[in-house]
Amino acid sequence: MQTNPRLNIRQVTWANPVGADLRAAQQAELDARFGTSDHEPGTPPSGADTAVFLVAHDKASGQPVGCGGLRLLDAKTAEIKRLYVLPYMRGSGVASFILAALEGHAHAMGITSITAEAGSVQTDGRQFYQNSGFTPVPNFGPYIGLEHSYCYAKSIDSHSAAHTAMA
Repeated sequence: MQTNPRLNIRQVTWANPVGADLRAAQQAELDARFGTSDHEPGTPPSGADTAVFLVAHDKASGQPVGCGGLRLLDAKTAEIKRLYVLPYMRGSGVASFILAALEGHAHAMGITSITAEAGSVQTDGRQFYQNSGFTPVPNFGPYIGLEHSYCYAKSIDSHSAAHTAMA
């Protein structure tokens, strides 16, 4: 996995208060974008179904700047959940390094495919996934039949995380 001279990415539990604060900030932003808090189809991720949860910290300040997790869908497939970067850090590569770290964890767990979903108001998220090697796929799971959901998938192997981190 690539390293970033500006970031420390740490695996934490779902219950970690820093991770919980970042997820709450993401949900508040999505609530504002969608105009409602009822924008997530299906069951929200939890500690029970999130195999890996990461928090990125700025090395210089020690401040948390982003997060992301992997929800297992089956023995070979995981879904990216709660990938979030604080607004002032967007465009600096934080999301790519979190994604690369998640891909590395997924590969180590035997996962061969990663999926993701972004809603209609998340044009930045949709562009990020496409720029990171994900391809559009038919909506899956709780997103089937939802016009405002856009789903993506990416096959991963030992080279995926390095490629994502360098993108």
